[in-house]
Amino acid sequence: MSSAWLSRLTQSLAEREAQGLLRRLHPRGSRDAELNLADNDYLALSKDSSVTAAAALALQEWGASSSASPLVSGYTTLHEALEKRLAAWHGYGQGLIFNTGYAANAAVLGGLPRPGDLVLADRLVHASMLAGIESSGAKLIRFPHNDLDVLEIKLAEAGNHAGAVFVVTESVYSMDGDSPDLKRLAAMRDRFGFCWVLDEAHATGWHGATGSGLQEEQGVRGAADIVVGTLGKALGSQGAYVLSRESAVREVLINFSGELIYSTYLAPAAAAAGLAAIKRAEEMGSERAALHALSREWRTALGVAGFAVPVGHSPIIPIVLGDAVRTLHFAKKLKDAGIRVSAIRPPTVPAGTGRLRVSLRRGLTSADLEKFIKAMQGAVL
Repeated sequence: MSSAWLSRLTQSLAEREAQGLLRRLHPRGSRDAELNLADNDYLALSKDSSVTAAAALALQEWGASSSASPLVSGYTTLHEALEKRLAAWHGYGQGLIFNTGYAANAAVLGGLPRPGDLVLADRLVHASMLAGIESSGAKLIRFPHNDLDVLEIKLAEAGNHAGAVFVVTESVYSMDGDSPDLKRLAAMRDRFGFCWVLDEAHATGWHGATGSGLQEEQGVRGAADIVVGTLGKALGSQGAYVLSRESAVREVLINFSGELIYSTYLAPAAAAAGLAAIKRAEEMGSERAALHALSREWRTALGVAGFAVPVGHSPIIPIVLGDAVRTLHFAKKLKDAGIRVSAIRPPTVPAGTGRLRVSLRRGLTSADLEKFIKAMQGAVL
């Protein structure tokens, strides 16, 4: 009886391995020479000299840790400055820093909707959003991915709903790299009066004249009621944030969010790096068109090489290969060729849609594209 739990664990791992779904950690060295198309450092800011210098200065001044939760002593003047900077950048009045994007999404969607409320969520929203919604006690209805016609029908049907109605979307979806029509969503919000929660994590830095995201690029800056974003992708730092127009949102999260209250806070050095990264992202306005052209160039080249990829100009390009074993085969062949890319398999994506998730970054060259295409063609079974 005492070993039954261990046998159960061993069996579940064996089943996952047989399906080609077993996950393992693979350490990356600081001097690895691989072409990295796996991480989310879209603007290459994690090693930008001004960003690392800001972090190093804060490290000397504040130490390596905040050393406490934010309500004790972990909240510093750097965190406060970062909140205000982020809010102004995105067009909001209020900001609040979280340790991770998962925590931010779970806190917002676990704490703001209540039993009796209705949450309409895109079928492909991030797992952190679903975890929050499911813990809230609100009724969840998922609509087909980016199908705003269906969403509009659901909203009309919910016209007499007694509780609050929330709509949950992303601006750039993490596994598909595609986007909804934010202008239409903004118009629907004005018409139906729902609370719109928008995750801008994968759009920040890459999209918008100043890099604040897809709301800016599509001309609806500040339209969503609540924006969740990250410091750990294009901004090259660590942590996440929640933005809102209403101060009550920030105060409720401070008072009721366990993800904020009971965790040692983000290190001051990460906050300082985030501040410096925003400045760098704003300075890259003239480069944004070239980044979008880079995305289109890679998509076109992959299509010519025989790989079906969606059109678009986000930094994320999914190459759907089908089953998990085939996906792992391609990832291994690419690694053998000196290219690191993410092999995404169920349950992260639906069954039968295993894929390589290609993450583009500033600084990629034509030679990098040629190397990638050659490795992909060499991996074909």
